[in-house]
Amino acid sequence: MESIDHAEVSLDGGIAGDFRGARKPGGLGRRQVTLMEAGDWDRAMTEVGRTIPWFERRANLLVEGLDLPQTAGVRLAIGADVVLEITRETDPCERMEVLAPGLRAALTPDWRGGACTRVLAGGRIAVGDLIRIEES
Repeated sequence: MESIDHAEVSLDGGIAGDFRGARKPGGLGRRQVTLMEAGDWDRAMTEVGRTIPWFERRANLLVEGLDLPQTAGVRLAIGADVVLEITRETDPCERMEVLAPGLRAALTPDWRGGACTRVLAGGRIAVGDLIRIEES
């Protein structure tokens, strides 16, 4: 994992450099880009009594100042061009327990583990870009 300040996002590949975002032939691309709220990560860290960098969660984007909708089908516009559609909750995996005992459980309530999205419109995103919830 690496932390970067900008990235290209595409319909077929998700975030450039992240093989998990590639849309498989015939696939729906339901997990191209993952987002997590900074406040949710902070609450989970408080619960487990640890300070672990957010990117260890392996989410693609850390969101601040926005309560991510917990509804499939909601669209998020990022920056000038990128549009993502929420497809489902990102379930915390067993790797979270390796990072800190109890972390998986701390990320389970209220979509704290984040949201999975598919790319509807690609483009460039950067740290500080505004994220807007679009009406469907």
